[in-house]
Amino acid sequence: MSSGRVNPQFRLEDQGITGLGNVYYNLMQPALVEAALERNEGEMGQGGALLVSTGEFTGRSPKDKFTVRNATTENDIWWENNAPMDPEPFDRLYEDMLAHMAGRDYFVQDLIAGADQRHSIKVRVINELAWHNLFIRYMLRRPDRDDLEDFVSDYTIINCPSFKANPERHGCNSETVIAVNIEKKLILIGNTEYAGENKKSVFGLMNFLLPEKGIMPMHGSANHSNGKPDESAVFFGLSGTGKTTLSADPNRTLLGDDEHGWTDRGIFNFEGGCYAKTINLSAEAEPEIYATCSMFGTVIENMVYDEDTRELDYQDTSLTENMRCAYPLDYIPNASQTGQAGHPKNVVMLTCDAFGVMPPIARLTPDQAMYHFLLGFTAKMAGTERGLTEPQPVFSTCFGAPFMPRRPEVYGKLLRDKIIQHGSTCWVVNSGWTGGSHGVGSRMPIRATRALLSAALDGSLDNVEYRKDPNFGFDVPVTAPGVAEVLLNPRRTWDDPEAYDRQAAKLVKMFADNFEQYLPYVGDDLKEVVVG
Repeated sequence: MSSGRVNPQFRLEDQGITGLGNVYYNLMQPALVEAALERNEGEMGQGGALLVSTGEFTGRSPKDKFTVRNATTENDIWWENNAPMDPEPFDRLYEDMLAHMAGRDYFVQDLIAGADQRHSIKVRVINELAWHNLFIRYMLRRPDRDDLEDFVSDYTIINCPSFKANPERHGCNSETVIAVNIEKKLILIGNTEYAGENKKSVFGLMNFLLPEKGIMPMHGSANHSNGKPDESAVFFGLSGTGKTTLSADPNRTLLGDDEHGWTDRGIFNFEGGCYAKTINLSAEAEPEIYATCSMFGTVIENMVYDEDTRELDYQDTSLTENMRCAYPLDYIPNASQTGQAGHPKNVVMLTCDAFGVMPPIARLTPDQAMYHFLLGFTAKMAGTERGLTEPQPVFSTCFGAPFMPRRPEVYGKLLRDKIIQHGSTCWVVNSGWTGGSHGVGSRMPIRATRALLSAALDGSLDNVEYRKDPNFGFDVPVTAPGVAEVLLNPRRTWDDPEAYDRQAAKLVKMFADNFEQYLPYVGDDLKEVVVG
C-alpha cells in the first residue's frame, strides 16, 4: 500500500502521536478503496461503489457527545444542549486513546472546511478505518496536492472505533465517546463506526467559530440560478422535509446539500461532497443522486444488497432507515465549481406538517423568519414509531439542535439581521399533509411543491395577491402559477372545516409553548410577533 505521494512536513510525530504502525498520509480515492477492500472493511458494489456497514451504530450518538468546559468555552456554550466534560478526564481519554493506537495502522487526511478561504479552517483527520478516511476526504474540501507539502492543521480529529471509553475514568456516559476540546483544538471519537460523526464534528466547530466573526453558519442546502451565482437560495429543513430533493434542481446549480455559511459577501459551502439518504431513492425522483450509487468510490452505507449481483435494495430498511451514500460534489453534474455564491435572494424553511394545517407556502417577515427558525418545526407521522397513533411535533431549534454549540438566539438573530441587511425573502414551505392529518389527508403533491418553490425563486410570487393566515400570521399567496387555488388554503381542503380549526389551534399552541423557552433572550421586538 502506498504511503501517499505527498508526505506533509507536519507529521503525526510533531503532534506528539508516536508509536503507531504504518501511517498513510493523504491517500487518494483509488488507494483508499483498495485499502478498504484489502482490510475487509467493505465490498465492491456495482460501478465500483464501496459497500460498508457501520455495525451497531447506524446513526449519531448525541448522548455520548461532550464539550470540554474550560475558560475558552465556559461563557459561550449552550450547556443545556451540550454535555460538559472536565479537562482532566479529557486528558486521560487522550492519553488512553494514544496508548490503544500504538502499533496500529492509521490513515490521515489533511483537509479544509469552507470554500471561502477567508473563513476556512484546516483540519487533520486521523482514521483507524480506510473507508472513514475516504468518507471524510469526500465530505471536506480537498486542497491542491502542492499545498499539502507545508499543510499545518488548525484542528485535529482522531477517530478510533476499536477504542472503548471508561465512563468513570473519562467522564462520559458509556464506552462510546465524542469529546470536543476547542481550547486544545482536538476532537476524539471512540467506539462507533458511524461515519457521520466525522463530518458533524467539523460542522459543530464551524458553528462555534463563525458567529464571532458575524458569519451565519447554516444547517441547510443551497443552490443558485444556472449562470447567475447572485441569485442564490438556502434551504433549511430537518430530515424528511425534502431538503436534498428540492435543492437538487437541474435548472439550478448546487452549492451543497448540508452545511453553509453566510458572510458579508454571500454564502459558501463548508464541504466538498454530499451525504444523502438513500431510503426509497429512485432514478425518476432523484436521478442525479441515484446515479452516484453506481459510481466508483461512492460509499454506500448500511444498505441491503444482493450478495451475487450487488444490486442495492432501496426499500429494505432492515438494517436502518438511515441508509446513506457519500460521494464527492463533482459527481453531481450541475454542482458548483467554487462552492460560493452571492447573498440569498430567498431563504426557504422546509417543514413536513403531518397535522395537515399549514399552507403549502407562506411568506415570512424577518421577525417571523427568526421565530420559525428558532422553532425548527416538522412532525413525525402516526405509525412511524411504536405507540405513535397521531402526528407528533418535532422541534429542533435552528433546524439542527444537536450541532449548535451556542445558544439558539445567537444564530436566530444572525439570520434575521442577514435577511434584513441583504433584502432576502423568507418562505416556509410545507411538504407534509393536506386535506387532513396523516392517516386522513394526503401528502402534498410534489409537483405542487416544486411549482410553488420555482415560483418563489424566479419571482413569480412577487406580485400576486396575499392573505394573512388567521392562525400563524404569515402571508399566504391566494394564487400561484400551476397550482390549484384550493390547495393554497388548507382549511378548504378539509371535509370538516371546524375539525381543521381545532387542529390548527392545537398546533399553534404547541408552537407558543415551545417558544416560551426563548422569550427571555430574544428581545421585545420579537415578542410582538403575532402567531395566533
